[in-house]
Amino acid sequence: MLRGIPVQDDPDVLVGLDSSDDAGLFRLPDGTALVQTVDFFTPIVDDPYTYGAIAAANALSDVYAMGGRPLTALNILCFPIDSAPAEVLRQILLGGFDKMREAGVAVVGGHSVEDKEPKFGAAVTGIVDPDKAITNAGAKPGQKIFLTKALGTGIVATAAKFDACPPSALQTACESMMKLNKEASEVAVRHGVRAGTDVTGFGLAGHLSHIARNSNIAIRIDSNRLPILPEAIQLALAGHVTAGANKNAEWLGDMLQVGPVASGIRDIVLDPQTSGGLVLCIDPAVADAFQADLPSAVEIGETLPGPPSIQVH
Repeated sequence: MLRGIPVQDDPDVLVGLDSSDDAGLFRLPDGTALVQTVDFFTPIVDDPYTYGAIAAANALSDVYAMGGRPLTALNILCFPIDSAPAEVLRQILLGGFDKMREAGVAVVGGHSVEDKEPKFGAAVTGIVDPDKAITNAGAKPGQKIFLTKALGTGIVATAAKFDACPPSALQTACESMMKLNKEASEVAVRHGVRAGTDVTGFGLAGHLSHIARNSNIAIRIDSNRLPILPEAIQLALAGHVTAGANKNAEWLGDMLQVGPVASGIRDIVLDPQTSGGLVLCIDPAVADAFQADLPSAVEIGETLPGPPSIQVH
């Protein structure tokens, strides 16, 4: 679909469409760079306030994934104004506003259209020092890979749609999705991390493939170390996997190599995440200090020399 779309040739575009990165970077005259991103989606939970908060956290995540500091947001809203209660809309917007306020981000406006199905998110602008930006092209062989949130949100949300998810598992997943990646980003920048991404719709394996391709490395994941949300494995084995996971597998093709692993792990690494954590490539010399500053981060693998691939063992 993108064939024939012109490639950016502006020298101030530091990161654009060509690298499939999390956000665009545009250099300003003072040497700093704008970080710009946009994201919105249909409801994944029933509670409108929670949905709004998750959508806002998800939109902010791409700025954090680049090591940036988000400053402003513009809401994007589609809503069936004639068929849904106004209070539902108010709660969605309030959830988003409260999450943006928690992040220290000013909501300066937005745009809405009438639509049969609700959709909500935001366009977010931030700033970053270009010399400290985190991109998917900065990984090197011999680094440790850390993940900052548990996996399985897509599986849990899919099960919840069919009333097949234990309430406690759904609550844990919602808390994870509402959690900002702010602290993880700040700790990563402080320890000189230059390679990483956030885990969203392409799943862990898909987003790691962007790093592998753009950094020309191989990545090996230890499946026994993966942090996984409660009940996610059981729900996957019960058939509550998303169509997006199958598309991720098809897109990755032979690049994804899954060895003998526990049941359900393949579903977990392909599961599309909403407002997932950051996955970061960290030099061994600073790995212990990084983890001490961010105890929630889990070491899940390593980068290796070799042709781009994702190896799960």
